[in-house]
Amino acid sequence: MRKKERYKLLIEYFTDNFPEPETELAYSNPYELILAVVLSAQCTDKRVNMVTPALFEAYPTPEHLASATPDEILPYIKSISYPNNKAKHLAGLGKMLVEQFNSEVPSTVQELVKLPGVGRKTANVIVSVIWNQPAMAVDTHVFRVSKRLGLVAKTAKAPLDVEKELVANLQQDLISKAHHWLILHGRYICVARRPKCEECPLTHFCQFFQKNFPNIPDDPENKLGG
Repeated sequence: MRKKERYKLLIEYFTDNFPEPETELAYSNPYELILAVVLSAQCTDKRVNMVTPALFEAYPTPEHLASATPDEILPYIKSISYPNNKAKHLAGLGKMLVEQFNSEVPSTVQELVKLPGVGRKTANVIVSVIWNQPAMAVDTHVFRVSKRLGLVAKTAKAPLDVEKELVANLQQDLISKAHHWLILHGRYICVARRPKCEECPLTHFCQFFQKNFPNIPDDPENKLGG
């Protein structure tokens, strides 16, 4: 099956079944989202959503966060992975938002990556979710799922390689949606250690499935053990 056909089948399935995917992080404005995304690095959205209500209440604006020290922020995020580093990132992020960006979250990847704790992946999430820009944030889920499905070349070894290939093969108006489709599929079905192929609706064009289960018919209605 050609790569173009794989993209067509992916888009058809998710457009029909999940036409309006959204981030699972809880937020009410761009400032809250950027804090949540910084905290979500190597941590589950579920855990982040457990701690952010108290954090947002204590530091409701960039000005409040800018006046805090890492030691003051730490108790609010101590159950998050790498809390000491992230407390430093948040304190620095608050100061930079106030001092360099007029307390507004930047709307470009180039500006966002200047903020402490914000790499390209985080920046892409922000511009995609808040401003619906055609940005593809490649986290572990997106990387894994796009490789297994055969959406990107086997030679795509780095997140940036995968990002470029996905963006090149998707319609611009679908890129931000596809980001969520791939994340959610990787989070709940195409998990890292034991992918749930028996539940997956994409096996009829998945390279991983076809390689590992060659004797099962290439049929979207056929499931393992069905």
